[in-house]
Amino acid sequence: MKHLRYFEALAQHGHFGRAAEACAISQPALSLQIKELEEILGAPLVERGTKQIRLTGLGEIFAARAREILQAVAELGDLARASNSALAGRLRIGVIPTVAPYLLPDVIKTLTARFPGVDLRPREAVTQKLIEDLAGGRLDTAIVALPVSEPALHERALFDEEFLLVRSVDDTNKPVPDTAMLREMRLLLLEEGHCFRDQALSFCQIPPSRSRDLMEGSSLTTLVQMVGAGIGVTLIPEMAVPIETRSAAVSVARLAAPRPSRTIGMVWRKTNPLFDQLEEIADIVRRCRRRPRP
Repeated sequence: MKHLRYFEALAQHGHFGRAAEACAISQPALSLQIKELEEILGAPLVERGTKQIRLTGLGEIFAARAREILQAVAELGDLARASNSALAGRLRIGVIPTVAPYLLPDVIKTLTARFPGVDLRPREAVTQKLIEDLAGGRLDTAIVALPVSEPALHERALFDEEFLLVRSVDDTNKPVPDTAMLREMRLLLLEEGHCFRDQALSFCQIPPSRSRDLMEGSSLTTLVQMVGAGIGVTLIPEMAVPIETRSAAVSVARLAAPRPSRTIGMVWRKTNPLFDQLEEIADIVRRCRRRPRP
């Protein structure tokens, strides 16, 4: 099992240094473990280059089987936890960046009070990374924008929220632009990889080829501050408004119908033995969103 975990980390990161860091061991120790595994199998799994590694044909097949085995082993522990009346032990929750700062604090506080025996391990990452970690058994559940359309994952819708327009405070009394007008404005977007970026592009009907010319930021905070500096306009989810706009010279407006929106939900593996407990957690997350804020 130790060899499988180390090899799966190497296959995931594609780099000995990053895989060793993820496994909390030294790079020479990881390299030795991979060599031992190759000796046990009697065949090479990795092509070693100066800057990166590449899996051999056998390595690709072996990596997929290793993930299945590691996931099955992880679910044995979940099976035991599911038999208990109260949820306890490690719970790994992934959250997308456009939700985490605004929802996660309340979720952590509420879950800790409801399940004192739970060791919460939240992780913030873009949707694609969270789905990969769910499939690989490195996460128990994730809060993402739906749908994800992965056959192996169960999707539970939690709530809908609108996208709001953020523009300079000087534009407060100007008419709210429609979709056609937004396409002609300097629109600020999150960088590639964020599902919120794709949703904003879809609403504004901007083709991917044109999106490369738009200005980008790494976070909603950056986008709103850029708007406050007079650089352009942006769209942000409604839950982000109270936090992101309190220190920027911006105004917020609702767009005309049909208003852009997204569905936030939780996803987890259909085979996860903690299915019923995760349904309960989903209810708690939904209530956290509906809780009035000061």
